[in-house]
Amino acid sequence: MPVAVIAPFQAMTISRRAHALGAAGRSIIHMEYGQPSTGAPASALARARQVLDTDPMSYWESQALKARIARHYHDTDGISVDPERIILTCGASPALVLALSTLFAPGARVALARPGYVAYRNTLKSLYLEPVEIACGPAERYQISAAAIAAIEPAPAGVIIASPANPTGTIIAPDELAAIAEVCRARGIRIISDEIYHGLSYVGRCRSLAVDAPDALIINSFSKYFSMAPWRLGWLLVPPDLVEPARARMSNLFLTPPSLSQHAGLAAFDDVAELDGHIATYARNRDLMLAALPAMGLASIAPPDGAFYIYADIGHLTDDSLAFCLRLLDETGVATAPGVDFDPVDGHRFLRFSFAVATPQVEDAIARLVPWFGAQASRGAAA
Repeated sequence: MPVAVIAPFQAMTISRRAHALGAAGRSIIHMEYGQPSTGAPASALARARQVLDTDPMSYWESQALKARIARHYHDTDGISVDPERIILTCGASPALVLALSTLFAPGARVALARPGYVAYRNTLKSLYLEPVEIACGPAERYQISAAAIAAIEPAPAGVIIASPANPTGTIIAPDELAAIAEVCRARGIRIISDEIYHGLSYVGRCRSLAVDAPDALIINSFSKYFSMAPWRLGWLLVPPDLVEPARARMSNLFLTPPSLSQHAGLAAFDDVAELDGHIATYARNRDLMLAALPAMGLASIAPPDGAFYIYADIGHLTDDSLAFCLRLLDETGVATAPGVDFDPVDGHRFLRFSFAVATPQVEDAIARLVPWFGAQASRGAAA
């Protein structure tokens, strides 16, 4: 079997260029990554400092953190979770590898929405699984549906659900989540639900798919709501019969998450006021971006219900989103993500803005972007 061919993550191409320009003295606004500009909450930092001073640390799995995560599911979704069903991971990316490798043998077909997070497709390919990408456009609110899953023939072995989604920020309604769970149950399709943006919603609370599909594998992370992306801490919730296989993969492939991060993550759960303050900032940033889009001539976007992204159609300006984003960066200092990362078919005419940066940076970005996009439209009209 040949080595799997994996496409590059082009947002990193943009980011490398952006950092090089920044090192050369340019003013750069980083809207290419979904990374909060805020740091870990104060309680997490205080706990980390205390641990650094008092604990040499080791390979370790925090039982207290697992119990706190289990309590989180009870508090937010009203479901009872045995803490032993929670596998602590080095962020959401290893959790995805654990979920896929625990559920599926090489060659299995796994459905996912297109556009969707670049690593879904490429992690599937790296594990010799077959991505079955379902085109999801404005009519579907860029989200996979129960009807779309029911129509796949033959039925795939699994499906990846993301709500809120990356790159679109769209959220699947609770009744549709229940319908997806029912279709998958009837067709024998295993569900992996990526819930790393839970807690970041502007249209109401997000419900875990664990409510409707107790046998689903649920991915979550401290990177987004908890603002702890560099701490590399996440978890995978697995059904009881998969605890040991998932644990075996975690211990062999990744050992344990960083001990310091586990201490800090436990403390972060109790810093709700600070964390919810971040959501207020993102909501303000979202409002600013949505108000500015008409002046940029960007009329077609996915509805950003949650997360901190706007996925915009730039097809009237380009058919090469990577080249467009590189030119946008060079001429304005604003880094964005090209749509080809998220959709290899139609992504050449989309880009993604992340509004996870500080509000003054969003305002600065808008001041740069509005005249620049206006100039592109004028150039196209003249041509």
